[in-house]
Amino acid sequence: MQFELMYRPAMTVAQLTLQQHESVTCEVGAMVAMSTGFHVETTSRKKGGKGGLLKGVKRMFSGESFFLNHFTSTEPGQKLIIGPSLLGDVMHHRLTGGSLIVQGSSWMASSTDIEIDSTWQGFGKALFSGESMFWVKCSGTGDLFLNSFGAIHEIDVQSEYVVDTGHIVAFEDTLQFRIGKAGQSLIGSFLGGEGLVCKFSGQGKLYVQSHNPPSFGQALGPKLKPR
Repeated sequence: MQFELMYRPAMTVAQLTLQQHESVTCEVGAMVAMSTGFHVETTSRKKGGKGGLLKGVKRMFSGESFFLNHFTSTEPGQKLIIGPSLLGDVMHHRLTGGSLIVQGSSWMASSTDIEIDSTWQGFGKALFSGESMFWVKCSGTGDLFLNSFGAIHEIDVQSEYVVDTGHIVAFEDTLQFRIGKAGQSLIGSFLGGEGLVCKFSGQGKLYVQSHNPPSFGQALGPKLKPR
């Protein structure tokens, strides 16, 4: 599978080129346009896998859809364009073992060999970070395509790193994070507008987005006129 990321970073879409019999698994609704030589199958499980009902339900808890769309090329050189629902960026991550933990709604597509599951992040982290209690867990070997709200920035964490809550896109499972205050005191952190942050530790890749939907909604809401 070949790919091209177009119109970065504000309105990115990914154009995938698949050869005959190649397949890719996509989030429901991600398809923008495609060649006519595709067979599309909608299931609740990994392509060729079994027991998709439970995993489909778990994906719903993490903010993804119950169903998955599998696009299989029936002819050489077929093109599929996929894009996110919000204006923002798309990134490619090559997974070669281990797992990538992805915030709900940021997973967009992956190779069929990638296992898409959910992982429990804990009630406390979910409550204070503004994220879901369940996150998407991508494991195996293959290509991953993730989307964000705003641009995506890649960080190679070697020890510790701090991210404002709501800006996490994904991180390798070699990293852990805890919730803490941004400043020396909790009151000072909130008065400074930062509040609680996610403090990562370990070694691995971390992806963050330049904007987050809740903050955008809070800023935009008062400016909208009632209908």
